[in-house]
Amino acid sequence: MTSAPASSGSVTAQRTGPLKGVISVPGDKSISHRALIFGALATGNTRITGLLEGEDVLRTADAMRNLGARVTRDTDGCWQVTGNGVGALAEPDRVLDMGNSGTAARLLMGLVASCPFTTFFSGDASLHRRPMARVSLPLEEMGARITSRSNGRFPLAITGRQLMPIDYELPVASAQVKSALLLAALDTAGLTRITEPRPTRDHTENMLRHFGAKVTVTEQRDGSRVIELAGQQELRAADIIVPGDPSSAAFVVVAATILPGSDVTLTNVGLNPLRDGLFETLIEMGADIEVTNIREQAGEKVGDLRVKSSVLSGIEVPPERAPSMIDEYPVLFVAAAFAKGKTVLRGLRELRVKESDRLATMATGLRACGVTLEELEDGLIIESDGAAPAGGAYVETLLDHRIAMSFLVMGLAAESSVTVDDGRVMETSFPGFVSLLRGLGGKFSNGSPA
Repeated sequence: MTSAPASSGSVTAQRTGPLKGVISVPGDKSISHRALIFGALATGNTRITGLLEGEDVLRTADAMRNLGARVTRDTDGCWQVTGNGVGALAEPDRVLDMGNSGTAARLLMGLVASCPFTTFFSGDASLHRRPMARVSLPLEEMGARITSRSNGRFPLAITGRQLMPIDYELPVASAQVKSALLLAALDTAGLTRITEPRPTRDHTENMLRHFGAKVTVTEQRDGSRVIELAGQQELRAADIIVPGDPSSAAFVVVAATILPGSDVTLTNVGLNPLRDGLFETLIEMGADIEVTNIREQAGEKVGDLRVKSSVLSGIEVPPERAPSMIDEYPVLFVAAAFAKGKTVLRGLRELRVKESDRLATMATGLRACGVTLEELEDGLIIESDGAAPAGGAYVETLLDHRIAMSFLVMGLAAESSVTVDDGRVMETSFPGFVSLLRGLGGKFSNGSPA
């Protein structure tokens, strides 16, 4: 194992026996952000059950308080949001600190673009490196004034005003950009039309309908989608039950798949058809995943997953599937390292502008664990004989929660333990990740092994 510097936040995953049990994963991060935002825009009181209480979502909760909404947490864990209606946000009295959350940052940029005041945004070092021009440019086309560093990077300031509706074709499929523009359109007179080249997660559209707005989605023959929203509609408070996050479930599903003898059931998992690409891909690779108890909650498909260990085979993953599982690729790379044959994963340039350059960071860590791969400009090609990789690596996560969790999953099934430099970053999206997997039989220790 490579020499590891001392770190109070490092975590080591050790080779583990079967995982067994029934669990629920934390609430969906994307839906949690939006529930707080739409609750603050609606007239009346919205009750949110199952909100993800990770750092990213708590940044959004704090921001909505600073924008004038009443946001409280009950002793039973439910959240209450009392809003004053569309167009009734208040000028914040301090900088909105988005921490590490790109979702919160981009959505709130759209939200305040139509407000008649100036909002200042900041975040951590990772967020300051990430490009925001893909949001700021169309918002400026609508009439917002934005002052930022180069490429629209944080910190930045947005001076809102009465916007003009936009007919905008997204150059790259992005649910965050689409959602930012829809939020800007809410208080904009006229019809805003957004065309996305490929369907992306539609939580914003679903939630608009749940809160009483009319939004039209039209599928085009070329595979694109057109979303139309007439501005200045009234939103009415509506209670929300947040399903378990499929992006968080992904780590448990992959761990149970690659650890022999495992049998794990995950209850109340979000199964939005535009978010289930990882499960579809794993099944194509040979994973034993059974979906039961399918139902609908607040416009979202939900179900239970039973996952048993399986022998995986390499496949070529369709690039057009990327938007439906863009956040799950890091842990899919880990699954591919255990799959016999060649797994080809392309169409992933988006991963280079996440919390880290996830393609480069994952490639470096996988090689350190003994995995054979080729890094492409837009993806990875991973080859394996089906045996467990050597492991034995110390991985720098670059403050990226999904990198940390992916390599801890690797460490549970690799020949030798794997250490990540800072497990604290996992709190941004999956509070209690280590303790949950421990409850299923996973072995972890704080710090690096001697």
